[in-house]
Amino acid sequence: KIKSTGEVLRVSRSGYYAWRTRQPSPRQKDNEELLGRIREVHSQSRRLYGSLRITAELNEQGLRCGKNRVARIMKDHSIWAEVKKRRFRRTTDSRHNYALAANLLIDQSQTEGVWAADITFVPTSEGWLYVAAVMNMKSRKIIGLSMSDKLSQELTSAALRDAVGRQSPPKGLIHHSDRGRQYASYAYQELLREYCITPSMSRSGNCYDNAYVESFFGTLKTELVHGERYRSRLEARLSIFEYVEVFYNRQRRHSALGFRSPEQYEKLLKET
Repeated sequence: KIKSTGEVLRVSRSGYYAWRTRQPSPRQKDNEELLGRIREVHSQSRRLYGSLRITAELNEQGLRCGKNRVARIMKDHSIWAEVKKRRFRRTTDSRHNYALAANLLIDQSQTEGVWAADITFVPTSEGWLYVAAVMNMKSRKIIGLSMSDKLSQELTSAALRDAVGRQSPPKGLIHHSDRGRQYASYAYQELLREYCITPSMSRSGNCYDNAYVESFFGTLKTELVHGERYRSRLEARLSIFEYVEVFYNRQRRHSALGFRSPEQYEKLLKET
């Protein structure tokens, strides 16, 4: 059978067996090794990393490789970043009679000495779970996190107290939020004064003023929440806490931070 096939294809028997027993080239061996490392990093990232973040991770591990080569190998083996459908719905209510703080952020590049805060919600079989977060805008690290079945001022206050407990507010710190009643309330503003933090609020109808923390919530929902069916608020709380504290802050590489994680970036800032 080999002989007849070889005659049709004009390939000798010796040539056929030489092809069958040929050893892979050094480049092929390198690609196989790289493929294994790519699969490992992709799995560790919860299958969320694309070629750029995987390249950054491999380079940090000491495996020098280019982004184009990584992208080609990923494409050849159908390794993709899993992206879930992203939806947006406003959580806070700005219809109230509380006093509003001025917007102290000149532009979105102003990140030094600024904490940003916002609220989102997550569906569970028991009802909504409300999530409040405080972000250090310089490092994109989530330094304050609070979750509750009630959308209240205490939800946001707990997140702020968590942030202050982790990072002492530097002199002149600005706290930026939207105009929601949870942030404009007397109790919350009094808490800011107690910590010597200056309040700042977004302009009316301008979603870009608090874009960083809103982007974080978008990432949280895209990479974790959408497609999940949480049976209880407790299940959702544990899932979100693990995502934020273990993955997002410590491992997830952020393009704006030079493909470092928030904690890696904070460490770099301290060293310099």
